[in-house]
Amino acid sequence: MDKRGTYLGFDYGTHKIGVAVGQRITGTASPLETIRSEKKSVRWEAIDRLVNTWCPDGLIVGIACQPDGQDNPITPLMRKFCRQLEARYQVPVYPVDEHLTSFESRRLLFDEVNLRARKVQEFNDQVAAKLILQTWLNHREHAA
Repeated sequence: MDKRGTYLGFDYGTHKIGVAVGQRITGTASPLETIRSEKKSVRWEAIDRLVNTWCPDGLIVGIACQPDGQDNPITPLMRKFCRQLEARYQVPVYPVDEHLTSFESRRLLFDEVNLRARKVQEFNDQVAAKLILQTWLNHREHAA
């Protein structure tokens, strides 16, 4: 597998989607943006723009499950989002367990970066997407 690939990571939510970008050559991910919209057409326009800008080799999507492995109420929507991404962009979509990434993201932003609560809410989803993508990149590096 080519180590130079660029990937987009997604922290899917029904009202917001956090997005991150990462490269295999550096093995790092960075927060990119938060897509806010309840209108699906507006969300797809924003995702289209990101995919056209970054030309990713794959898309990484966090999938939330209960600690015992059972689905959360949102898990089926996350899996549907994965199928839609794959059909729309014709690139591989890799689901990743996102257990506690939103919690960890808030902790990082609040405790380590010292952001105020309003700013934490503004950046939380994209930092969660970064953590999801970084987890995938780390796993790929160790598997190689």
